[in-house]
Amino acid sequence: MRKYQFLIAATAIALDRFSKWLVMKHLPYAHEVSIIPRCFQLSHWENTGAAFSMFADSTSPWRTAGLIGFSALAIVTVMFFLWRHGDHMDTTAVALSLIMGGALGNLWDRIAKGTVTDFLDFYVGQHHWPPFNIADSALVTGGILLAWTTLFVREHKA
Repeated sequence: MRKYQFLIAATAIALDRFSKWLVMKHLPYAHEVSIIPRCFQLSHWENTGAAFSMFADSTSPWRTAGLIGFSALAIVTVMFFLWRHGDHMDTTAVALSLIMGGALGNLWDRIAKGTVTDFLDFYVGQHHWPPFNIADSALVTGGILLAWTTLFVREHKA
């Protein structure tokens, strides 16, 4: 059953890589294309920081290396918990697999070019959510599933 855990993570990575490639190929940097007026647009941004552009303004020469190191440590930790969880498929395994795939997708960008491509851009009037990508979506979805399962669901191992 570990093959399904791998498949979930690999799918998140593949969708993330493909979508970022499409954006970089077809949408110039800092350009926006309205999809749903006053709600959603595709845009092309390169995030030098962490989630929600935290640390993006940092001038430290260690910023990128620190973010890569933190990501690698997080991935190893998630892999440990996924391995320890066993080979059965349940909500926890799906959540951890999504987190691992999302983290690996963004780590790939950071190692390859020092930035992470963001392009999903939601807003309502003056309220604007920071742009994000498929890897971020996998991370957040996995995190929500993991929190929900931890707090509210009692799963039985098969």
